Amino acid sequence: MYLSAEDVITWPESVAFLGLLLAVLFLFGFSIASWLEYRKLKVTGIQQEDLRQLVSRYEKLAESSMDAQQRIATDVADLRTRTASIETILRTVE
Repeated sequence: MYLSAEDVITWPESVAFLGLLLAVLFLFGFSIASWLEYRKLKVTGIQQEDLRQLVSRYEKLAESSMDAQQRIATDVADLRTRTASIETILRTVE
């Protein structure tokens, strides 16, 4: 129950033990912080890649809708000329 003379811990030993414990805790904290930073960068990279894909899909959609609008505008212009010619024919018949 009682400590013998050989079991007594001296001040240098206790300071060395506390220093070692502090170093281990520092390394553990540093490794956890590094892992969290790596994980955050990985998630950010994935989000940026998803955003790039979304922008690419949007650009393709915008391009295809612009083509469709141009085709529709051409068709409407053609219908206007046909309507004008039909109106001219109807006026000559009257």
